[in-house]
Amino acid sequence: MAVNPLVGSVQTVPLLPGSGQAAKPTSAGFGESLARLIQSVDDTNGQANQAVSSMLSGQGDVHDAMIALQRADLTLQLTVQVRNKLVQAYQEIMRMPV
Repeated sequence: MAVNPLVGSVQTVPLLPGSGQAAKPTSAGFGESLARLIQSVDDTNGQANQAVSSMLSGQGDVHDAMIALQRADLTLQLTVQVRNKLVQAYQEIMRMPV
């Protein structure tokens, strides 16, 4: 399975022999996944800043700087969409009758 640079490596989940069901993944929790996503946004933003700085100093390439900027933008957009979905889920739960 491919490695997702936004949230870390993705582990393949093998099927349990004879059951037809997937084994439980070995990941921690939802909070840790969110923390990794936020850390990833920060990391890609730092890489983009570093690429732009090296481009301006004449040591880097414009192409590399633009790729780093686009990667940082996509990572931020993903994070904003995850936040929007979490807010929607919270609002839906709050609308439920008790």
